[in-house]
Amino acid sequence: MLEEISIKNYALIDNLSLSFQKGFTILTGETGAGKSIIVGSLSFLLGARSDADVIRSGSDEASVSAVVSIDSRNKDAIDWLGARDIGVEDGCVIIRRNIRQVGRSNSYIQNVQVTRSDLAEFMTFLFNLHGQHSHESLINKESHRKYLDNFAGLDAEVAEFGKVFSELAARRNEFAAQTNAEHDRETKLEMFRYAVDEIAKADPKSGETQELENEASRLNRFEKLSAYANSADTAFLSDENSILSMIRKARSSMENAAVIDADLAPILKRVENLYFESEDIAEELRSYIEGLKYEPGRLEEVEERLGLLFRLKKKYGMSDIPFKGVDGLFGNNEDVILAYKARAETEIESLLNIEENREKLIIEIGRLEKKAAVRAGALSRRRKEAGAVLREKITSILARLGMPHAVFAVNIAPKGTESMVCGPNGADNVEFLISANRGEPLKELSRVASGGELSRVMLAIKTVLSDADMLETLVFDEIDTGIGGEIALAVGEYLSKIGKLKQIFCVTHLASIAVRADNHLKVEKKVESNAGRTVTSVTVLKPEERRLEIARMLAGDAGEAALAHADEMLSKYGVK
Repeated sequence: MLEEISIKNYALIDNLSLSFQKGFTILTGETGAGKSIIVGSLSFLLGARSDADVIRSGSDEASVSAVVSIDSRNKDAIDWLGARDIGVEDGCVIIRRNIRQVGRSNSYIQNVQVTRSDLAEFMTFLFNLHGQHSHESLINKESHRKYLDNFAGLDAEVAEFGKVFSELAARRNEFAAQTNAEHDRETKLEMFRYAVDEIAKADPKSGETQELENEASRLNRFEKLSAYANSADTAFLSDENSILSMIRKARSSMENAAVIDADLAPILKRVENLYFESEDIAEELRSYIEGLKYEPGRLEEVEERLGLLFRLKKKYGMSDIPFKGVDGLFGNNEDVILAYKARAETEIESLLNIEENREKLIIEIGRLEKKAAVRAGALSRRRKEAGAVLREKITSILARLGMPHAVFAVNIAPKGTESMVCGPNGADNVEFLISANRGEPLKELSRVASGGELSRVMLAIKTVLSDADMLETLVFDEIDTGIGGEIALAVGEYLSKIGKLKQIFCVTHLASIAVRADNHLKVEKKVESNAGRTVTSVTVLKPEERRLEIARMLAGDAGEAALAHADEMLSKYGVK
């Protein structure tokens, strides 16, 4: 709902700020007073194309801003803002647009700059403007299906169909991906089988490289290793000056000393431990030397094995062949090769089962297609039933609004010409059509020739669909063109009805429409005494001021007869 608007330097408006109420609001005034300027400034705020001609002479810039409240149920508007990280504060947003003399305009929602087209798109979720400044979402036939579904109460069924359609689309995409990949299947199978066979033949063991590298080191320096080991053996066991011989003598001496002085017992214990440890070392060293043999050709075998393992790790440990959820990593042990082998075996199994998976997908797609066809058919039937009801209701209202020969139609056509073709919302293309006069063919709403006729068509549609959309504010600019009498009374009646549910603005010259309003604004053109310039102003009329304005609209003056007529109409049709 439009809560407040501020207009600066726009056409004849110098600086104007207004607050608005709910319900049915009318704008009246003499011809040329500037009523269309008010509507034009609102259209500018809604994102209509404009140029520097709208800037008040002598000014560099024109601007229009507004505070707009958004119903929490208006999901389209809230989702649109959310997708752009624009927040709603206390249920409201501030909209601002300006234009400079160079012809460039800027648009803002909550101080976030947006393009003019983005602004126009967002405002279609909040406003409809009918008339010469048309900002009408109903003109866009892409919205007709949604309006019809809302009217028919099909939103839940459409959402459920959308889930089935999305699942069907996902399964079809999966099937297509498998089909496209089929020609790569044999190539992949051959590649993975070769890898498994190569690794299995090599039969790497975890930690094997480290063991082989140690063995290669021994073989490469065998002579020095043997010399060092034998030298150590000699030191332990060779003669009476060997390590064991010397420790044995020390042990014997300490045993005799400990007999004399018991305080030497701990030292004796340590000497005994040293003797036994040295004896163990000597035995292990002798065993090592006895097993130390040089095998001709073994070094070559070890180096060949190391080379094979290195090649396998380089080939499979850093493979660029993708596996789901696994990155290729080059490791220092054989685990990366074994891990690749395990993954390749899994991939082979998956590729061998692809035909079985394809068969399952075909069955699942067939099931979802049948389910979608049944639901789409049910939606089509209910849309056609609702379309017939909507046609009758709107055509009936158009007759009361002075279009007795108008025919409204809801065209529901299949998306496909030969077989059922579905989209996310079903199998139907929905479009509202109108024949405004007898003998004329049905045509698009946008092709209604008269602005006044178009406004009445929209009034009829909005009367029926008032509960079926979340738009909170409707503006009618030319709805009274070419009408009067009973038709004007009917127009006022329907505007008043919609005003119970929506915020309605209407520019009118007819008292029979004006008397129905909840709020009355008078637009006047005045000459500023100090500057000698013409400005447009807007006044919220009090009851007595409204009475005088209604009299003026009836008779051109506020004479006794006109006032009496105004009182009669306000009493009969005014808000009680």
